[in-house]
Formats: sequence, C-alpha cells, structure tokens
Amino acid sequence: MFKQKKLPVKIGQIKRVESYMRKHVGIGESFDADFREIIVLSHKIQLYYINGLCDTPVIVELLKSLVDINDNEVESREVVNIVRNRLVHQQLEETDDIHNAITQMLSGLMIIFIEHYDQIMIVDVRTYPGREPEEPDTERVVRGSRDGYTENIILNTALTRRRIRDPRLRNEILQIGERSKTDVCLSYIKDLADPELIKIIKKELKSIQTDGLSMADKALEEYIVHQGFNPFPIVRYTERPDVAASHLFEGHVVIMVDTSPSMIITPTTLFHHVQHAEEYRQAPSSGTFVRWIRFFGIFISIFLLPFWYLLAIEPDLLPEALSFIGPNEDTGNVPLFLQIILADVGVELLRMAAIHTPTPLSTAMGLIAAVLIGDIAIKAGLFTEEVILYISFAAIGSYATPSYELSIANKLVRIMIVLSTFAFGLPGFMISSTLYLLALTNVKSFNVPYMWPFIPFNLKALLQILIRYSVPAKETRPSIIHPKQKVN
Repeated sequence: MFKQKKLPVKIGQIKRVESYMRKHVGIGESFDADFREIIVLSHKIQLYYINGLCDTPVIVELLKSLVDINDNEVESREVVNIVRNRLVHQQLEETDDIHNAITQMLSGLMIIFIEHYDQIMIVDVRTYPGREPEEPDTERVVRGSRDGYTENIILNTALTRRRIRDPRLRNEILQIGERSKTDVCLSYIKDLADPELIKIIKKELKSIQTDGLSMADKALEEYIVHQGFNPFPIVRYTERPDVAASHLFEGHVVIMVDTSPSMIITPTTLFHHVQHAEEYRQAPSSGTFVRWIRFFGIFISIFLLPFWYLLAIEPDLLPEALSFIGPNEDTGNVPLFLQIILADVGVELLRMAAIHTPTPLSTAMGLIAAVLIGDIAIKAGLFTEEVILYISFAAIGSYATPSYELSIANKLVRIMIVLSTFAFGLPGFMISSTLYLLALTNVKSFNVPYMWPFIPFNLKALLQILIRYSVPAKETRPSIIHPKQKVN
C-alpha cells in the first residue's frame, strides 16, 4: 500500500501530517476513519482511529484525560511527558514509522501525533465486532467445555492462554497481505516445539506475497503447505481450544488467522484427522470402543461401496454362504454403475443443499429428499434397494469422519475406486486400492510422514492410536514431530 520508505514530511509538522492522512488514509472521505484535534498546553494534538473497531467509552475517557491537562498543568515544555502519563491505558507504544502506525490504526488502534514531537503514540483501544464463544457445530461432545474459537484473534489467544498458563507459551503475531494486513498468530510452547519447524513456518509465512487473505485460514494454508491437487488434508483444523491446547502440549504449532474461528494445527499425520475430543471425554475402554467404531465407519466409507459393486459384477468371487449379496436379476432401468454414481452425487447435493438451506426449512428438505430418493426413485426403477442401502452406509461413514476435509478426500477416493472397478473389474479394484495406500505414504506434512506410525512403523505410537490409553499412562510425546522434551 505504501511503497516509499520515508514520509516526505516530519512527523512533528502537524499540518502536513494531517494533509498526508487525508490523502493516503481517506480522512474526511471514509466515514469510519475518524479524526480529532485538541489543543493541550498550546500544542496541537491529533488523534486518528477507525470508529467501528474501537471501544468508544475508552476513547472518551482518554479525551477527557487529555483535555483536563489544560486545567491542571502549566509547564508546556513537558507536554509530551504529561500527555504520555495521562494516557491511562494498559498498552502504549511509540514509533517513528508512520506506515506501521497507519497499519495499526487500520487494525483498530488509535494513533496520536503531538506538534513538534517526532514520535507517534499508539494506544490499543480496539474492540472487534463478533460473537461470543460457543461450541463448534462440527466438534460437539456429550461432556466437556462448550466454548469455541471465534473470529476475533485477540479472544482466541485468550482462550488458549486460559488453558496453558505457561510463561513459555509464545504467541507471535505477523501481518500478511500488502492490502489486507491480516493478523496471523503463531502459537507454540517454546521448550517443546521443534525450533526447526518454527523456523520453516516463519520462513513460509514471511515469504507470502499477496494483496490479502480473503479466505483467511484456507488461503494461508495453501501458501505454506503447497498442497497442489493432493486431496488429503495436510494440516488439521479445530475450533476447540481444548483440542488446540492438547496439540500444543505435544509440541505442535498452532496458527491463528484473524477473522477465522478455525485454528491450523501442524504438522499432522493421517491419524490426527481421525481422532475426536469425544474419545477423551469417556473412560479409556469406552473411548477405545468409540474410536474403533469411528475407524470402521471411515473404512466402510471408502471401500464398502466399491467392494459391493465388485461382487455384484463378478458374483463368482462370492462363496456359497454369501451368494445373497448383490442385486437380483432386475437391476432397474439404469446400469448399476450409473446408479452408484448418480446416488453418490445425489447425496453430495443433499449435503450441499442442507448447508445452504435456512434452518426452518432444512427438515422439510430432508423429508422431500427421503421421499424422492428413498421411495419414488426405487419405484420408478431408477435405483435398486441395495444401491441406496450401501450408499447410505458410505454416507454415514463419511459423516462419522471427524475431519470434514478428510471425508471429502475419502469420497473422491471411493469414486475413483468405483470407476477403476467398473473399467477393469477385480484387477482395477486391487490396483486402485493399492495406489490409494501408496499415495498416502507419499504425502508429508512439513517433512512428517503422513502414515506415521504405521509407515515408518512405530509399535508404541501405533498402540496409542488404536487404544485410548488413560492420560497418566500416556508418558511420551509423538517422536515424529521432534519435541524438545520427549517425556510428559
């Protein structure tokens, strides 16, 4: 936004500063860019702020304190020190960089110019509009905290700090975007997180060259992980402060982006995306049971439909005891392969419609969809009963996947396996399934193997994934992220 390195006028030349602010910031043009000038001990003082991002009562109190100086002080030569002492606020800094000061102003802070003084005072009076913390829709638990991250980065860091009262917790803030100046916070525990990982992430963040991050966290992710067309999620998203805190304790790094309630957790493996907070809100045995059911649901969401289709087109593969599997001779008016594709796409359309349908109408839409797909489509010969049954099982498995991004990737994989099975039969099913596993082993998240601890194999870590151990029994941190302290 501001290409020149130096202001063509001195900061203390108050009239020229005002002219500069009117020209470059829109003072007098943008209704939300406010400006006040007051006289204190014969010195002009100018205050600039964005009214929609500031706490108005705080600004009023600061103005009262400054105006009262005229009634209580007489030494005009000490005006700077007097003003500094009367700015009764917990956060005050000074700078001679007007470009940085303007960026701070546009972020919700107030900047103050004093005539004949070559520093700019910056007071943090911001209060961002937003909602109160509430439980995320996609990460609900039966028991546990009901708070969740919001679109306010200041509140988000406070929610994390509330759970980690460790002086070694670091929240480093950067601003990304030539025009948007989006606040991005890098959170980690200094004596746990791998310094090389922090260095790599900082390098990636500082190398971003863009006008702005309109899509916030997702746009940032695509800049730092270079995912390309790989559908598998490289980072984990969470809107729960307890989940983020748990990963920070393990040595992960959390990236917060202002205006987004989703925190980016990195590095992650495939198995981070299939765990849920609910497992840790139950007894270890119950948590293990819930985890196994979830694993089973994810497995069937990928392989059940293609495997059933394989058995349907090659019934010779079935043993006599399972000969009932597969459609009867009457498979309807549409080929079985097209039935599967159309039904799968139809379920995805219903999901998208549910997202965009107003809540009062969503129940009615669900009833209409059930009648159309579940009854009329079958009677019309468009679908067979078994296709609807197995599509339903696959959809349920997708919805049981904790990571929304992983569930979409698994759906793409399922369609690819179905297509391969349709084209080549049994060899197509085997080859596509093998390629899927090879693709997973080829993915890395900041040099962390995606399939760890399965590949490379680590028995102790794998058992911790398969079995939900009690918290006291979980003594070691994941070695693959290279924590500075391996033992809890």
